[in-house]
Amino acid sequence: MTTQPGPPRETSGGHPTSSAAAGTGTRLDPWLSAYAARTHGMRASEIRALFAVANRPEVVSLAGGMPFLEGLPLDDLAELAARVVATRGLQALQYGSGQGDETLREQILDVMRLEGIDAHPDDVVVTTGSQQALDLVTRIFVDPGDVVVAEAPSYVGALGVFRAYQADVVHVPIDAHGLVPEALEQTLSTLAAAGRTVKLLYTVPNFHNPAGVSLSVERRPRVLEIAQRYGVLVVEDNPYGLLGFDSEPRAAIRSLDADGVVYLGSFSKTFAPGYRVGWVVAPHAVREKLVLASESAILCPSNASQLAISTYLATSDWRGQIKVYREQYRERRDAMVSALAEHLPEASWNVPDGGFYTWVRLPAGLDAKDMLPRAVTARVAYVPGTAFYFDGSGADHMRLSFCYPTPERIREGVRRLAGVVADERELVELFGTRARGVPDSVQFPGPDVA
Repeated sequence: MTTQPGPPRETSGGHPTSSAAAGTGTRLDPWLSAYAARTHGMRASEIRALFAVANRPEVVSLAGGMPFLEGLPLDDLAELAARVVATRGLQALQYGSGQGDETLREQILDVMRLEGIDAHPDDVVVTTGSQQALDLVTRIFVDPGDVVVAEAPSYVGALGVFRAYQADVVHVPIDAHGLVPEALEQTLSTLAAAGRTVKLLYTVPNFHNPAGVSLSVERRPRVLEIAQRYGVLVVEDNPYGLLGFDSEPRAAIRSLDADGVVYLGSFSKTFAPGYRVGWVVAPHAVREKLVLASESAILCPSNASQLAISTYLATSDWRGQIKVYREQYRERRDAMVSALAEHLPEASWNVPDGGFYTWVRLPAGLDAKDMLPRAVTARVAYVPGTAFYFDGSGADHMRLSFCYPTPERIREGVRRLAGVVADERELVELFGTRARGVPDSVQFPGPDVA
């Protein structure tokens, strides 16, 4: 007699589960056995838990990459938002194009021309922040086991995306002038000899997150030529390019070649992240696949956000607002550097000429990740360097962000941090250091860490 399958049984919590799930699930998650293989490595970063405490007002956070929005003309933006609803409300609140609003795509071309990019509106796909653009590019190119070559260190949010799609990230070192071309060529040559499939070269060429350095103008065509010679698509992630303190924007890598580079841009750093509007510029065939991938994920980006950004670009002095941001961040950079020189002379750091971050090397023997809970207890927060390496190295570094706190808060934060470092050095002298393990999970940072 054949036994017919019955309906799903219920767990004690009233949720249905298959017999397979019931056999290998847990009381907290009866669906444990049903997840895709890539899901089992996904965990929130242990760092994130600390930031629930770090976000308290008494804690000076030198961790998050949050723009200083108090520099925005909020009254003007309130009137702008009201105007959008009053005059274009039915469009703003409706579904839109999966590729994004055509007028906004034309305006994005004006923004990119500041970095020498000549494109067509059809080349642009509007996304929900540049983070979604990065996810879409990885989704359409990377199979499990493929290699993504990325700078060492590299943006923590990108590493999370690459891990989620089961890529293997191979790091290439950077120096004061950005990605080192000789090291890139050696890495790609070694991977080719080993028969590895390299799909992407991921780079943040301007005011790097987390290292704060920029790829020199002289190196840009060489990096592109090396990638092209090995058949590797360059992903140029450029949220900070217009935020240089003392110089005009550098020509983007995308300005050198339209077919070998996918360019990611965002209004999060030059305007406001709450609108969640970014974009990707890609070769025509790639663009079509990006639109399909975006439509399958979100149907279309927010019309309300796009029309708000479009109206802002059309009616406001957005170039002047970027200049205001540049001046504010320069003042904060100066406060950070002078405070480090005063309170932490035993450490070393770079002096960024734009962007949000400085990259600090701790005195020998100190572990930034181990030290973080004690720093939060001392009411100061940062991001340890381990977050920015695929293999969990970088424990001797920390990323300090100067974009959000006032100069006075920055100086106080560094003063508190110096006290933590001094105490930690005493512990190391007494008890020595311990080896750290390599993380084996996908770590997803919250916005305060990214």
